Amino acid sequence: MSSQKLQTLKGFRDFYPEDMAFQSWLYKNIKEVSESFGFQEYEGPILEPLDLYAAKSGEELVKKQAFTLKDKSNKLLALRPEMTPTLARMVAKKEGSLTFPIKWFTYGRRFRYETPQKGRGREFFQWDIDILGSENPLTDAEIIQIAATFYKKVGLTPSMVKIKINDRVFLQEKLASLGILKEKTFSIFKTIDKKNKVNAKEFEEMLNDSDLSKIQTDKLLSLLADKNSYKDSPWLVEIMKAVEKMGVSEYVEFDSTIVRGLDYYTRTVLEGWDIKGVFRSIWGGGRYDNLTMAVGGKTKIPGVGFAMGDMVLKELLITNNKYPKLQISKTQVLVTVFNSDLLSKSIDVSRKLRGSGINTEIYPEDSIRLDKQLKYADKKGIPYVVIIGPEEIETKTITLKNLKTKEQTKTSFENLVSLVK
Repeated sequence: MSSQKLQTLKGFRDFYPEDMAFQSWLYKNIKEVSESFGFQEYEGPILEPLDLYAAKSGEELVKKQAFTLKDKSNKLLALRPEMTPTLARMVAKKEGSLTFPIKWFTYGRRFRYETPQKGRGREFFQWDIDILGSENPLTDAEIIQIAATFYKKVGLTPSMVKIKINDRVFLQEKLASLGILKEKTFSIFKTIDKKNKVNAKEFEEMLNDSDLSKIQTDKLLSLLADKNSYKDSPWLVEIMKAVEKMGVSEYVEFDSTIVRGLDYYTRTVLEGWDIKGVFRSIWGGGRYDNLTMAVGGKTKIPGVGFAMGDMVLKELLITNNKYPKLQISKTQVLVTVFNSDLLSKSIDVSRKLRGSGINTEIYPEDSIRLDKQLKYADKKGIPYVVIIGPEEIETKTITLKNLKTKEQTKTSFENLVSLVK
């Protein structure tokens, strides 16, 4: 056998206890924010037929980014690159028995075959949160409010992050007013979506390559630079009024260059942005009013939501000095083993502590010196150590040591539980 170390696949990650501590912290905050707005948790399969994404998510995601495989019946499958098509399928499947509007959220693994870089990988965790069954712009405003509330909860301020919004219907009407043919609209959208990834000259050249006249290009550039043109969109005006009433307007700004690359968005589009510009877009979402019918539903069920990945969020927290202080070990007490003769007593005490609801670890060796056992507990961040030696047996007591304060207390088992709690 080769002695060469085996590596993880490119773009995939190992999750050590400190990494899982962050995942637990992140999930806890996601769950608390989601449930505070009345959302329910759901989950779907990691493997789906490729057809589910083929007509819904856009050519780039399906042809370039999907991890695909064939099952034994030769059916083409995909590791889920996103959750929205699965959500639409699940809703369409039970649309007659569900209570609308639906407010659902989920947090799980996604897979995309893209170039790994800081904040982006090929396997990542993602928070998806959606409302289905309402065409009111207040619904879109609530989704924005949820994102802003999450920002506040994890310590990200409006000087660090923004939520950029646009209305694809409004932008489409503006393009039409410039004499741009309807059949060109979505190709122009895809070009606009790349504006913040290239310099100004390159972007202008991309527009020229889209068969726009010089006058059309100039007018489009002027439109995209106008930060107040949203006032021509009653839809966006309603959303802006609502987010102000919700107390999160400081996080929100209009940006006509936000169009999103996925084909199923029908109106509002959203992106979370890093003010420092280190990560560009940190999450995205929008309104999709036709997706449930596209996956086999009988009725049109409008929807709106967003998806936020864990990798870029982690880097964003680090960059802004907001990364949490994490408790990696959940163990509250280490019960030491003085020697083999007292092993059974240590086992008995650890079992009783666990029975009292205290996370308790027993040292697995009965021949290791006590000082090494204490160092082990200290390295793992375990706050308390229980010592049961010959002296404790003789006096029918237990010694509890606080590793932070270095204080030691001799006590009975009954008092031990209350001292630790």
